[in-house]
Amino acid sequence: QVQLVESGGGLVQAGGSLRLSCAASGRTFSSYDMGWFRQAPDKEREFVATISRSGGRTYYADSVKGRFTISRDNATKTLYLQMNSLKPEDTALYYCSTNVGGLNYWGQGTQVTVSS
Repeated sequence: QVQLVESGGGLVQAGGSLRLSCAASGRTFSSYDMGWFRQAPDKEREFVATISRSGGRTYYADSVKGRFTISRDNATKTLYLQMNSLKPEDTALYYCSTNVGGLNYWGQGTQVTVSS
């Protein structure tokens, strides 16, 4: 079983930066890919970024490419999302997620609000 806890959200002005963290439980954090997703009010949850188990491969949604950076620290079992040049349209509840053994695991989410 995997438990995920996000933190680091908040209110920031457009153009600002935030770094989200996701602390994972379990002994096999380094064995699975991780991802970030977000959901804005009245919208579907959407993919933001993913990172391979070793951290060597990353992939981003076009909307965040060049502004967001996903990374991980397998020693501390922590996933990160560095968000720069934030825009009001980035406002959403951000979730970290993984799939282990065919089961999807989600955190409770952390709110990011970007004011114009």
